[in-house]
Amino acid sequence: MMKIRHLLLPLTLCSGFLLSPTLSAKETLSEVPKEKRHVYLLIGQSNMAGRATYDKADEAPVPRCFLLNDDDQWEPAKNPLNRYSTIRKSLKIQRMNPGYGFAQSMTAADPSVRIGLVVNAKGGTKISQWGKGTEFYNEAVRRAKEAQKSGTLMGILWHQGEGDSRRSSSYLKSLAKLIADLRKDLNAPQLPFIAGQVYYDAKNKPNTEKINKVIAKLPEEVPLTAYVSSEGLTTFDHTHFDAAGSKELGKRYAEAMLKLHAKTAEAPAGTSAE
Repeated sequence: MMKIRHLLLPLTLCSGFLLSPTLSAKETLSEVPKEKRHVYLLIGQSNMAGRATYDKADEAPVPRCFLLNDDDQWEPAKNPLNRYSTIRKSLKIQRMNPGYGFAQSMTAADPSVRIGLVVNAKGGTKISQWGKGTEFYNEAVRRAKEAQKSGTLMGILWHQGEGDSRRSSSYLKSLAKLIADLRKDLNAPQLPFIAGQVYYDAKNKPNTEKINKVIAKLPEEVPLTAYVSSEGLTTFDHTHFDAAGSKELGKRYAEAMLKLHAKTAEAPAGTSAE
């Protein structure tokens, strides 16, 4: 895929310190200890890629949050967060994803940390396309490892299932295998993993109820995992969350992630690769 270059725009103020035109996001991250640079991998299909239209108020970078770009460098994170995915569809259809609300909630919960997002999603994909050895898997691992060089991997956010709503019987087994492979290859055996439920529409997409029930069983099958409900979230097309729905979903991911972190007895959830 041809890389799309984005110029790093200078910020006047970011998380309580001045960011000059010559100060890179990576240098900003280095102002806090490595264990305070919390990295999250965001993968899945279209709702994780982000399809929600956002207004001007949501165009500004998220304070104390950074995005791994197409040069594997950090820059201030702003919508659309899936812009640098190495497997994405057209840039023009990338919009707001749950990572936006997630990052806002995580930085609010602990202002002393910096959040680094590695977003590598693609719409219309099935879980079989994410298995170990596939392009999607390899790129997710490669980019996460790059991020681990300057931060501590703290969790994975997964939103996928629409593409498997008619094959839900084998989904949990495939998801458990994916989690095990990711933890092993990222050298993070206790890495928290959270799966989001898809939007359930009884009239237009009745099969989504089955896949959501399967996703809800994940914590019973795999340690240090959680799921977040899609109940009450709004969409613009009975499938893709709108801005309000996407923000709320991100907040739910953050709440679940903080609970998983507590379960690890406040020990680092990820192992950084030097």
